[in-house]
Amino acid sequence: QVQLVESGGGLVQAGGSLRLSCAASGRTFSRDGMGWFRQAPGKEREFVAAINWNGANTYYTDSVKGRFTISRDNAKNTVYLQMNSLKPEDTAVYSCAASPRGSYYYKDAYVYWGQGTQVTVSS
Repeated sequence: QVQLVESGGGLVQAGGSLRLSCAASGRTFSRDGMGWFRQAPGKEREFVAAINWNGANTYYTDSVKGRFTISRDNAKNTVYLQMNSLKPEDTAVYSCAASPRGSYYYKDAYVYWGQGTQVTVSS
């Protein structure tokens, strides 16, 4: 059974940092792209960042460029999201996703999803 399990969320003050992890099990994703999405209350799930299979290419939504960094460790079957200079508008449930069939930017392209981890940024 394939599972993606996120961790590392929590409550942080504006300007602070968090590092999210997404550990995969049940199969290897070393040849698959992976991504992070977020959903704030009352809003649609939106793309945050993605990374190709070997980490050579990364993609970010404009609002997090320069603040967030996506990376992966294929030996650990894990993808990370380092979030710096956090803002209250970054508050959301962050979910990782794997194996996009098409554009990295579209949530419907991804086959596998984690349950999500809450990130709350206080002002």
